[in-house]
Amino acid sequence: MTVATSNKLQPDWAIIIYMVVLHLVALTAFLPGTFSWSAVGVALFLHWVTGGLGITLGFHRLVTHRSFQTPKWLEYFLVFCGTLSCQGGPIDWVGMHRIHHLHSDQTLDPHDSNQGFWWSHMGWMLHDLPIRSEVPRFTKDINSDPVYVFLQNYFIPIQVALGVLLYLIGGWPFVVWGIFVRIVAVFHCTWLVNSATHQFGYRTYESGDRSTNCWWVAVLTYGEGWHNNHHAYQHSARHGMKWWEIDLTWMTIQLLQRLGLATKVKLVDQNEA
Repeated sequence: MTVATSNKLQPDWAIIIYMVVLHLVALTAFLPGTFSWSAVGVALFLHWVTGGLGITLGFHRLVTHRSFQTPKWLEYFLVFCGTLSCQGGPIDWVGMHRIHHLHSDQTLDPHDSNQGFWWSHMGWMLHDLPIRSEVPRFTKDINSDPVYVFLQNYFIPIQVALGVLLYLIGGWPFVVWGIFVRIVAVFHCTWLVNSATHQFGYRTYESGDRSTNCWWVAVLTYGEGWHNNHHAYQHSARHGMKWWEIDLTWMTIQLLQRLGLATKVKLVDQNEA
């Protein structure tokens, strides 16, 4: 099986329409009646909950790479937060990311950076990729768990329920900023890890691909921008290997350790790194 270039693939019109609608509504954020500073605050808070706790800590470091363990209730909570990012269901997200690591910057990589910035940033997800059929094989540890299956199947209704709650609390501005602006912002921050950190920055390790360390992506993604470090040592819970490579998610894991909620934390021997 191969991942073809975009001109050989069928467009996924459902995803294209989904992306267009989200971006168009987000662009209304500064129209009269849709802006308020409290709504911006809601968006920033939910950016951290869904992008930081959910995607970076939950989907990525905990579930995809199993770089540490938590009690099951906390794992489910973090995966729920990731589901609120609306980047598909957790099973698909984890499966596609594991495939990416196995074939990073090769033809089977879903977002192979050799096909250009646009492709690795978001072009790949706008097409019907044959490699998606491999997701069940890469997610045997989670794809029969009823909680994961529920979140996989109902991530859109869950988002709608959050939108209703925000509307009841703060009206339409809370919906525009807390749902649409926040989702689009978390989308692009996450996608920069696929695109920018395979194009810009520096390389500390020979990782067998084009991954780089990019400080400004690390700022936007709670530490995920130290991507070359991560690809060199993908099971490490800590991505910022140097003292100046600030990794907020690693700090969160350290806090969970102190609280007794993170165990079996995998790290790289600093002499080796």
